Amino acid sequence: MSDYPRMVDIPPKVISLSDNMSTMSSAGWIIDQYRELMEEKSDPRVSDWMLMSSPLATVILCLSYLLIVRVLGPLFMANREPYDLKYPMLAYNLFQTLFNGWIFLGAASFWFGGKYNWICQAVDYSTDPQAISALSLAWWFYFSKFIDFFDSFFFILRKKNDHLSTLHVVHHSTLPLFAWFGPKYAGGGNTSFGGMWNTLVHVAMYTYYFLAACGPQVQKHLWWKKYLTSMQMVQFVVVFCHSIIPLFYSSCGFSKPLSLILMFNGCLYWFLFLNFYRKAYKSKKREKLEKLDQNANRKED
Repeated sequence: MSDYPRMVDIPPKVISLSDNMSTMSSAGWIIDQYRELMEEKSDPRVSDWMLMSSPLATVILCLSYLLIVRVLGPLFMANREPYDLKYPMLAYNLFQTLFNGWIFLGAASFWFGGKYNWICQAVDYSTDPQAISALSLAWWFYFSKFIDFFDSFFFILRKKNDHLSTLHVVHHSTLPLFAWFGPKYAGGGNTSFGGMWNTLVHVAMYTYYFLAACGPQVQKHLWWKKYLTSMQMVQFVVVFCHSIIPLFYSSCGFSKPLSLILMFNGCLYWFLFLNFYRKAYKSKKREKLEKLDQNANRKED
């Protein structure tokens, strides 16, 4: 019989040490991959820009938003009367209309100004003023998603908790993280295509909210609210289709992983908005028809 110990005879401490070394090796590999992703594969031009060093700050802000909207906000308002926020809301909605309009015009100057190829456009990672301008717009688009949080905060302070639908909360809590990938890895090119249409929809949306905040005399003329949801859904389809192109048109030079993120983004929100649209408008139409039928039956009786 050999004097060498069999594997089953190895003392538990030796096995534990081996497992620890394996775990440390795996952890080291994960850290190396994360460092490579954050430092080597990212755009060095934004390395010292606010909130761009890592996604941690963005994740914390998104989680804080969820905590406020789902827990702290309702608790704060539980025994309070709704706040009258007419003038703050007018100022906020006007600002959002102008701010999103500014981003849209900036992005449109590339796509409609002949600087970008409508089929597919790679990112210019140089320090050319035009390239920096596109990168800056991508960052401001990302930052605008935090300003959008105030939509929810106004709902809470006005005790309009029924407006905080699953769609609303998921949309607002995830968009900053999706938008973070733009300036971090692809500030310009195809990334700005979706941002351009999104800000245009937001111009229409915040114009509506501004007019609605003016009071009942204006609200009665706002018949086009449901078309805002339709505009959002069309936007997601257009962005999804446009993001497919780099997957097959490899000579374009736009990142395939970023294209997949854009496609996932468009697909996720399209289904969420579709579900909202069905609940918000189809059910109302059905209720209206039922009421008409009941009134007709009563008249016949």
